[in-house]
Amino acid sequence: MTQEYLEFLMKSILLKHPPVIGFGSGCVTRFIDDFINTGLKSAMVITAPELVPLIGPIVRAFRDEKIKLKIYDKIDKEPTSDMYNDALQISMQQDYKSIIGIGGGSAMDVAKIVAALRQNDQTIQEVYGINLLGKRTTHLVCLPTTSGTGSEVSPNALLIDSRDHMKKGIISPFLIPDAAYIDPLLTMTVPPAVTAATGMDALTHCIEAYVNKFSHPLVDLYALEGIRLVANNLVRAVRNGKDATARAEMARASLYGGLCLGPVNTAAVHALAYPLGTEFNIAHGLSNAVLLPYVSEYNISSAPDRYAPIARALGVNELVADATELAQTGIERIRQMASDCGMPLKLSDIKIPQAAVPDLAQQALKVERLLKNNPRPLSLPDIEEIYRRAL
Repeated sequence: MTQEYLEFLMKSILLKHPPVIGFGSGCVTRFIDDFINTGLKSAMVITAPELVPLIGPIVRAFRDEKIKLKIYDKIDKEPTSDMYNDALQISMQQDYKSIIGIGGGSAMDVAKIVAALRQNDQTIQEVYGINLLGKRTTHLVCLPTTSGTGSEVSPNALLIDSRDHMKKGIISPFLIPDAAYIDPLLTMTVPPAVTAATGMDALTHCIEAYVNKFSHPLVDLYALEGIRLVANNLVRAVRNGKDATARAEMARASLYGGLCLGPVNTAAVHALAYPLGTEFNIAHGLSNAVLLPYVSEYNISSAPDRYAPIARALGVNELVADATELAQTGIERIRQMASDCGMPLKLSDIKIPQAAVPDLAQQALKVERLLKNNPRPLSLPDIEEIYRRAL
């Protein structure tokens, strides 16, 4: 064992996850039973309009138990601070004892922030950043309906600040839900394009956690398994949404990616993806999917021995002796996976003009909380060059 590996192994790390994590087909029923057993008699569900039919069993069970339930179904796009404020005001009209986020990352992130701030003197502006949130007293549960963000188990929440139109993060252990229930049956009707984009988001979480200045052996376990699961199941899930095995394995990959977010988090891919969402309304997972190969190519020279195991997890079986060559083969495998899912491979394919590059780079450079995790430092010219290569 080398001294370098010993130091890597002995690095201090703190893992914080929801006290209850339910996984498996039909575990919505487990959620209902567990919630009833809490004795709480009121709740507000934060979700998207198209997901209301999925909530039917919860509505009926809560009605039978005389649990007051409010459904807020206005999370129909990436969340903004205005959207959060609207949900917050609705939540304060009654003394709801629990906030329940049901949906993709947008609905769950709004639910997490509402639960934290509805009985809190802090404003949203005061808690943007890391460990600035002082408390959460409202019970919080999350149920994902997509396989991608992992928000149901992470301490992170993201909003587009309506004041300056920038995506900002809140990172705090108080955002970790009291319980999370991952039921693959809730993902069976997700359209192919959304399945692809959210799946690539999960892949990016795992890759960026593994190739990260703060990577750790405890988290590597989740990251590599998540990568393997996406490689083996994403295309299947996109081509056949009713493939129960592929859906379950993608739900597991998403969960593993979420478990990486707290102790390690993401890096430059996410930092460069954020401005695409705020400036051009490009879905977060799609932004990650397009940028992931280009940022990875930039990073290889600083971390070939980290990208090589990723290539193996992606299914690269060729006998390649050189770590850099193996890493590059893995990146080509990512491009092939995205292509097989019918995803665009370049920024120009999603109508990003070259003239936008300087402004995009300026915005990405501000995401210091993620750029500091990247294995290779990025200057403004470096970021501009990555965007240009991706055009």
